[in-house]
Amino acid sequence: MHPRRPDLVLLPVLVLLVVLASSARTGDWPQWHGPTRDGRAAATEPALNALPKELQPEWQIAVGGGHSSPVVAAGRLLYLDEDGRHEVAHLLDAATGRERWRTPFADRFEDEWGAGPRSTPLMDGDRAYVQACSGEFRCLSLADGKVLWGASFEKDFGVKFHGARGAESLVAARRGNNGSPIVDGDAVIVPVGSTNGASLVSFDKSTGQVRWKAGNEDAAYSSPVIATLAGVRQVVYLSADFLSGFERATGRLLWRQPLRTAARRHAATPVVVGDTVAVNSHTLGTLCFRITRSGDAFTVAEAWTNPTLKINLATPVLAEGHLFSQGPDRDYVCVEATTGRLKWSQPGFGQSRRDYASTILVGRNLLVLTEQGTLCLLAANAERYTELGRLQVCGNTWSSPALADGRLFVRDGRQLRCLDLADRH
Repeated sequence: MHPRRPDLVLLPVLVLLVVLASSARTGDWPQWHGPTRDGRAAATEPALNALPKELQPEWQIAVGGGHSSPVVAAGRLLYLDEDGRHEVAHLLDAATGRERWRTPFADRFEDEWGAGPRSTPLMDGDRAYVQACSGEFRCLSLADGKVLWGASFEKDFGVKFHGARGAESLVAARRGNNGSPIVDGDAVIVPVGSTNGASLVSFDKSTGQVRWKAGNEDAAYSSPVIATLAGVRQVVYLSADFLSGFERATGRLLWRQPLRTAARRHAATPVVVGDTVAVNSHTLGTLCFRITRSGDAFTVAEAWTNPTLKINLATPVLAEGHLFSQGPDRDYVCVEATTGRLKWSQPGFGQSRRDYASTILVGRNLLVLTEQGTLCLLAANAERYTELGRLQVCGNTWSSPALADGRLFVRDGRQLRCLDLADRH
């Protein structure tokens, strides 16, 4: 009888570890705008072809104020709110809503738009990254909520937070630091907004050491994305005055396009379509720019513009070559991504408000949560508006939901709910 080969003995163990690692990632929604930061649900998400006629929450809990969105990873849910004195991070068991820990991490901020955090947190491995309206940034242990390292936009980078009493042009320094961080390998990239060479800052995600600083621009309310444009992976960011691309490893500026407005309040995240980047503004409309490269030199040129499509707060989602989004006139719109041509508009979609709806692409359908807390299921149909279902699931909200393993986590100004949308029979 021959002795068993060590590599054959280890093989089943390795396979098991791979399966477990993969299952931990299945259906996660760990950051702003989803697993790939483009509003697309994970490919492993159950198909969603209809909404139930009635839907009772699997669980719901009371929460404090804030417009921050929940995030989910490996069966854990992280959300931010305020408790009357502080901005607070909470970790829950996603299946039951049971709280594991809570960590206050900054003083409470409030203006006429409400109180509490507005930036969406980020879960990565055994750590979480949270950001306060005032520009206090923290790395927390997911095991117990302890602060592992932190940074202050004001103390470390000279960004004075003025709050609601500041001038409108002070953008994030007035209304709160809303842009959400992004992880890139062993770095976490944060929209700090310093005009002293630190518009974006890349930190070592384990230690908090600054890897690089780039830009001299105020932050608006947009979040950076990582994308490949003209064959080069880069950080794409919409600040208060510019749309720019930065080299990932060094922060070197690759290209820049001025997008100046009086209020300087760009809120939407850039949408990458091939070698183009689309952005929307309440002042400029929706614009798309093509990025090309010759050697080390990059060129940015307008691909198209639709000045009437003044989408204010919502970020469009790309599906089948078209951009789907809450429109500027209490409508929902479909726009051809290569030309900017409006394919259709559904009037009355925004009811009494018109600024916001969040959109998630699930397979070939769109899950849309309106400001009024109405959940709609739409076909991603470029030819006509096609509604497949509609439910009232929460109160008024500017928070985007998180979709993980068929469960939708929605948050309004008073409650956080878990809704099971999957057909598990």
